[in-house]
Amino acid sequence: MAIGAGAAVLSSLLTAGTFTLMDDRSTPVTSTTSSSSSAPAAPLVSSTGTLPSWGQVAAAVEPSVVTVQLENGEGSGVVFDNSGRIVTNNHVVADAGNGGIQVVLSDGRSYPASVVGTDPSTDLAVIKLNKVPSTGIKPATLGDSAAVKIGDPVMAVGNPLGLSDTVTTGIISALNRPVSAGRGGNQGGGGDQVVTNAIQTDAAINPGNSGGALVDAGGRVIGITSSIATLGSGGGGQSGSIGLGFAIPVNEVKDVAQQLISTGTVQHAILGVSTSEQDQSITVDGAARQAAVLQAVTPGSPADKAGLQAGDAVIALNGQRVDSSLSLIGSIRALKPGTTVTLTVVHDGASKDVKVTLANRPAGC
Repeated sequence: MAIGAGAAVLSSLLTAGTFTLMDDRSTPVTSTTSSSSSAPAAPLVSSTGTLPSWGQVAAAVEPSVVTVQLENGEGSGVVFDNSGRIVTNNHVVADAGNGGIQVVLSDGRSYPASVVGTDPSTDLAVIKLNKVPSTGIKPATLGDSAAVKIGDPVMAVGNPLGLSDTVTTGIISALNRPVSAGRGGNQGGGGDQVVTNAIQTDAAINPGNSGGALVDAGGRVIGITSSIATLGSGGGGQSGSIGLGFAIPVNEVKDVAQQLISTGTVQHAILGVSTSEQDQSITVDGAARQAAVLQAVTPGSPADKAGLQAGDAVIALNGQRVDSSLSLIGSIRALKPGTTVTLTVVHDGASKDVKVTLANRPAGC
């Protein structure tokens, strides 16, 4: 049993709101490069003065961001390497079927592409140009999402509403924001649940931005834009930006993309618990706080071996606050099997640190 059973409903993350996956389709989908080196890359642009040189950043990054077109809609993608591999969102290419995929480069040239691999649980995919042009392919420069700070200036680059090479700017407004989205609009139905501890930004992001780049002031990709918060739409239309957009952290993107390129599949870490369907408040050291409360622990799982029990409440992972089931799920999904983590667990009103070595999630779970 993988962690992820009984996650909180979407509206619990934003009052009266939903998360929308942002491929530009006629029918809305509602729920929520690159150097392939893992080392932080040098900035493409060195700004002078007190403000970022956004014009220089846009000129440096736009050639690395492409439009991904399908028969029923379009999204964005980020050039990952010189072999014509492109990172995008799974929900952008999930319905490609026999209609095929066309990739439009920033200079307007269009090429057919094929899917290398997809990972629905992280909403990431890698596609590859069927024929790689001799010029005009510029891999993006990947940064380090672990170094991102709240308040950092950022730029989103993509293809919102079919308007290619669109850039918008803003700041990082939150980190490790638990975001849940699923194909078809109902959590737990219509497809795989996506749970991400996302980078939140107020840079305008709209349908069609999915799979595009969120870059820092040096032009380094720090995330792949994937979803937005909306206030809902009574008329059935797809709402646009309200200043709450989300991106998958680039460190997670690098890991998933490399696995998809190498094997076509992705190994995911498992803790081996199920969590409460509703966020719960617990008391520790005399104070009330939100937590991820465990409903059950799978026998023989990493959680079981570490001594976790049903009723325990997780309030932190490696010192990072955990205040909901989604937060715990997103944190685990961002890690590799075999990683040892320290969970701060509340049992009978007292907190303690527990080390757990995560296992590999079995296929089909």
